[in-house]
Amino acid sequence: MVPFGGWDMPLAYPSGTLVEHAACRASAVMFDVSHLGTVRVQGPKAFDQLQACLTNDLSRIAPGRAQYTHLLDEKDASVLDDIIVWWVSEDVFDVMPNASNTDRVVSAIGGSDTTNTRAVIAVQGPLARAVVALVCPEAAEVKRFTVREVDVCGFSCVVAGTGYTGEDGIEIAVPNNGSSVVWNALREAGAIPAGLGARDTLRLEAGLPLHGHELGEGISSLQAGLEWVVAWNKPEFIGRSALLDEKNRGVARKLIGISIPGRRPARDGAHVLDSSGIEIGYVSSGNYSPTLGHCVAMAFVATTTQIGDAVSMDVRGTLIDGVVVATPFVAKKK
Repeated sequence: MVPFGGWDMPLAYPSGTLVEHAACRASAVMFDVSHLGTVRVQGPKAFDQLQACLTNDLSRIAPGRAQYTHLLDEKDASVLDDIIVWWVSEDVFDVMPNASNTDRVVSAIGGSDTTNTRAVIAVQGPLARAVVALVCPEAAEVKRFTVREVDVCGFSCVVAGTGYTGEDGIEIAVPNNGSSVVWNALREAGAIPAGLGARDTLRLEAGLPLHGHELGEGISSLQAGLEWVVAWNKPEFIGRSALLDEKNRGVARKLIGISIPGRRPARDGAHVLDSSGIEIGYVSSGNYSPTLGHCVAMAFVATTTQIGDAVSMDVRGTLIDGVVVATPFVAKKK
């Protein structure tokens, strides 16, 4: 157990991170992600309220769908948080911020913090739906980025086809009094408990950003290569003017992937050098990839850096070689 975003979270279960990681790629695991926030925004003004604050365009989806979006800083367009919005019903939205950002999200968009009323269980992996179907067939039918209210083990839950591993799966928001019942039912059905360690290596292989690493203070949606989450057609969202200024002048750095032979990772903060030994940026996340059998990293570097370029990373005075590659490092399954 480790402290994480104000919560005590499992880093790994007795099976260990490598086993949990492999199980997610091959079968089905479940994560306790109750540390994620839930901010309920509801009422006749809820849609307009969110539309005026967040970068993505909610009119692209409809009730019963989910959408990835950003909340930006008004002054410099830093990503204050990256968020999934669950559009539960006509005038009801569950906004899902990262663990430590719930208060700032409530301050920006309004709504009620309902985090402490529920647990969230993420079932992920190629067999995730088959496992969930043994517990609740209706929940297993919730498609990718779709949201439904479903009775699971006798408890009224909100189920979304979302996750953070690069694999298929669903997330179940269950009332606190039903959390252990649903967790144990899923475990009996074959879901293997997995902790934060596996969650991080899985998301890194999938090239997914982590707030505080690839997103956060001083990092904009454009620098992170996530302009697709910005709806420029909207006349208003928080930070729009600052982000447009950056778009017009051009970003000063960009996020790339690096493949590193061997098992010694380049951790976040390590300097990245080009083939001439000139510093061009820093590693934002780095770890061993259990699926690939070698290390990978994401880094912010000069915009002139290209796929195929040789780079090196300064790890405690030792240079580790790597090559710039496209992400995701592990291709998403179709």
